Amino acid sequence: MIKNSQIILFVLYFLCSAVFGQDFHYSQFYAAPLYLNPAMAGSTELSRVGINYRKQWPGLAHDFNSYSAYLDHYSYDLRSGMGIAVNSFQESNMRINTSDVSFFYAYNLRLSESMNFRMGSQVGIFRRSTALDNILFGDQIDLFNRTVNPTSIDDIPNFEPYTYLDISFGGLLTGETFWLGASAHHVNRPNLSFFPDNEIGYLPVKWSVHGGYTIPLGTNDYFGSKFDNQVSILLNYKNQGPFRQLDIGSQFMYKNVISGIGYRGIPGVRSMPNQDSIIFLLGLALENGMVIGYSYDFMISNVGTQTRGAHEISLRYQFLMGDPRKRNQRSRVLRCFDYMM
Repeated sequence: MIKNSQIILFVLYFLCSAVFGQDFHYSQFYAAPLYLNPAMAGSTELSRVGINYRKQWPGLAHDFNSYSAYLDHYSYDLRSGMGIAVNSFQESNMRINTSDVSFFYAYNLRLSESMNFRMGSQVGIFRRSTALDNILFGDQIDLFNRTVNPTSIDDIPNFEPYTYLDISFGGLLTGETFWLGASAHHVNRPNLSFFPDNEIGYLPVKWSVHGGYTIPLGTNDYFGSKFDNQVSILLNYKNQGPFRQLDIGSQFMYKNVISGIGYRGIPGVRSMPNQDSIIFLLGLALENGMVIGYSYDFMISNVGTQTRGAHEISLRYQFLMGDPRKRNQRSRVLRCFDYMM
């Protein structure tokens, strides 16, 4: 008898095939700044290092895993941010693995004492591989007897790994209590097909608009150290080919504890139903610049609770490199990025 998880995987494979390629996403998009927007490189005007991990749909026999690590630094002399990021996205059923090393540069144009506009670019070298040993073909599924045949009449070729270049751009406007950005990823539309002559396997451009607004709630002393209490509103809208997605949420920081709730989906869209998840967040912001976050996606889509949602962990550390008195540098991170970035 076919397990429900096998049926779900088959349906998901069919749907993903129709989209011709789609980016992985993070629920804590603000905690993966370079993945969100190339203009985020150096956006805190500090040095920053971070890692992200996401495990999606662990209730299925084969799930999706995402790993990211990044490092960026802001140069006051050059008014520029520079960064490097390494990402790896894995789908365990078809063993599709996409890994990349990306380099970032962002120039900071100071508009006023408290407002800045950054223009950023990203150049990535991607490598993609797969092994379709576990894939199910249509002739293997017997819907009447609810069985799966172990073999298929289709010949499964050996897919060789390949490398491609990926180019992205972004812009970011920041103030003391807000940030607003836009980005365009895959502007060169790289070919994702394992068959070089396939003309329909190009990755669509991903357009994204995102932002955040912070409302200060006062300052409290905590074991002799001061922490700023605040509430933040965050959003991220993406459009890639026929796919659209909106992430919106709020976060509350009390002393050094962060809690939040978010929603992923676009209500009222009939052409492509998109009610995905309710996102719960819990984090810890330490005085030394370390921020740890954990989030859980509770599925509300038709995929169902059997997938067991998604788990996500983020860890980032931001610090001031060098002597601030020699460069007239800020003594702390910009308020709008106090703990989100």
